[in-house]
Amino acid sequence: MSTSNDDAPPLILICNDDGIDARGIIALASALDGLGELWVVAPEAEQSAVGHAITVRDPVRAHEYDFEVPSGPIAAYSVTGTPADCIKLAVNQILPRPPQLVVSGINQGPNTAVNVLYSGTVSAATEASILGIDAIAFSLCRWDGGDFEVAGRFARQITARVLRGGLPPGILLNVNIPAKPAAAINGMRVTRQARSRWEESFKERTDPFDRKYYWLSGTFVNLDEGDNTDLAAIEDDYVSITPIQHDLTAHQHLDGLRRWSWE
Repeated sequence: MSTSNDDAPPLILICNDDGIDARGIIALASALDGLGELWVVAPEAEQSAVGHAITVRDPVRAHEYDFEVPSGPIAAYSVTGTPADCIKLAVNQILPRPPQLVVSGINQGPNTAVNVLYSGTVSAATEASILGIDAIAFSLCRWDGGDFEVAGRFARQITARVLRGGLPPGILLNVNIPAKPAAAINGMRVTRQARSRWEESFKERTDPFDRKYYWLSGTFVNLDEGDNTDLAAIEDDYVSITPIQHDLTAHQHLDGLRRWSWE
């Protein structure tokens, strides 16, 4: 979808869930420098794993933020809300015109398999797709930081391709990048989302006032042996590009369920 003036450079909105000062969003904006008119509207603090939450009972505030890419300063705002809030506010209030593309990330840690449902990074891109804007979510598959420069190179390449060709209506891209040197990455694969779950437990603890509280922990379980999944691509040192959508209907089961007796 292209909503920008043909005479103007494409407006690219950048968001994330790790916060506006995170290394990943700085690397992403720097990597995209020169591809269009860049704007950053991102949470002022970390919003990891908030999913597609939006703020409805409290005000959302936005403040101008100093943000630079190699070519110089770009417009940026820090927002007190969630990643989805950032996209809504940017598109409806802050930006001078509709963006041609929304890019979210680069997330610190993978957003593969079931993690897509929890991810604020993916939800920022999903909100853009709901609004009819092409969108991409980028994640670096390492929880403890890592080098975002290689991920930035792939982000630029994929972003440029989407700007040239656009995406089908209602489709966004979820991109996961191995935390490896460039020479160790074998290429890019178009994949499907793997089936997985978390086997979870809560650790009971006591605070200094002798009140109980609970801390979530869990183990990730891959339930998918397929070789064309996002998890398999990362294991094989490929960048995973997964087309996803916000339509959650299981279309393949509609006819079967319609044959059930519901009375």
